[in-house]
Amino acid sequence: MLYQHHQQQVPQPRILTMLHDLGVDISSGQLNRLLQENHAAFHAEKEQLLAAGLAVSGYIHVDDTVARHQGRNGYTTHIGNEYFAWFASTESRSRLNFLQLLRGQAEDYWLTEEAFAWMQEQKLAPTIVQRLQAAAARTFADEAAWRQHLEGLGIVDERHQRIASEGALLGSVLAHGLRRDLVIVSDDAGQFDVWLHALCWVHAERNINKLVPVSDRQRADLEAVRGELWQLYADLKAYRLQPDPTHKATLAARFDALCQRPTCFALLRQALRRLQHNKGELLLVLERPDIPLHNNLSEQDIRDFVTKRKISGGTRSALGRRCRDTFLSLHKTCRKLGLSFWDYLRDRLAGLSQIPPLASLVRQRAADKAATRQAGFDNSQPMPAIATV
Repeated sequence: MLYQHHQQQVPQPRILTMLHDLGVDISSGQLNRLLQENHAAFHAEKEQLLAAGLAVSGYIHVDDTVARHQGRNGYTTHIGNEYFAWFASTESRSRLNFLQLLRGQAEDYWLTEEAFAWMQEQKLAPTIVQRLQAAAARTFADEAAWRQHLEGLGIVDERHQRIASEGALLGSVLAHGLRRDLVIVSDDAGQFDVWLHALCWVHAERNINKLVPVSDRQRADLEAVRGELWQLYADLKAYRLQPDPTHKATLAARFDALCQRPTCFALLRQALRRLQHNKGELLLVLERPDIPLHNNLSEQDIRDFVTKRKISGGTRSALGRRCRDTFLSLHKTCRKLGLSFWDYLRDRLAGLSQIPPLASLVRQRAADKAATRQAGFDNSQPMPAIATV
């Protein structure tokens, strides 16, 4: 029943019909309980995935989508990469929510140097930052204690509280072991723009591709820009395979030339200005060739959730929503690790323990890939030719 519902995405009424056809005497309420209750071990294993995945990864893909719950729109956030997939459904898609998800099971808030740096970067009033720095307290057990501290310092404005809370959450995430070199790859949704952030080139190009020219000259300009952009993208892919510091300046100069290209198409100029504004996040690959140039993996992972939403609609209970997130996370991670989800469920339900915890397998897969990469690294081969401006 778990396999049918979560892997095959069969709705509960159809599972019930199948069981009745097989001669199983079961009610819809009992089926619902079997699908949702007494799965604490699965929930615990799912939560361990996030900590393990963040610990071994140099980058993560992130994305979110609408998720109906109790008749209202909420959101499901995906965090993952080639090693794991992790889903969580909440009522918000804010940056505060994303940082709380990255924090995992922790509930504390930390005022660290990184927290204060974030507040200054977000242009929080210097007097507010100084007030927080002057206070002796640096750690807070939970949100209630943190809110009490803010109000005690007279920080009551909603914007001031939000930015200060983002900084304190970022401090907590880093204090709990988030790698300081972790890159977050997204499609330019603002809530994911934290710490080291890289943008998806495919999404960036869509802002240009969706433009509709109204003259032959505009059409020619648009085609020329798209041609140059995809050639630059291809050369960045080649750079990822064999990084060469001598090519960084050339690639950056080509990006600038593309963004400053003269055109009679006003909307195209606006799109190119936006591309230029995001230069640092689009060209982060020049400093970190290990990161991908697109966010396709996250979109592929979250597609299963979208399919399930179309079939089954939303969830009605908190437990049902939690089970959906848990088993989707476990199912997608099993696929990434080359495990049969059917074998995994049988192993866990029968108490065989022949399949190690998924978090351990994630760590092992990352270690094996790192060893393979190190053993196979060879910079003697010439890099494919890169065009100059």
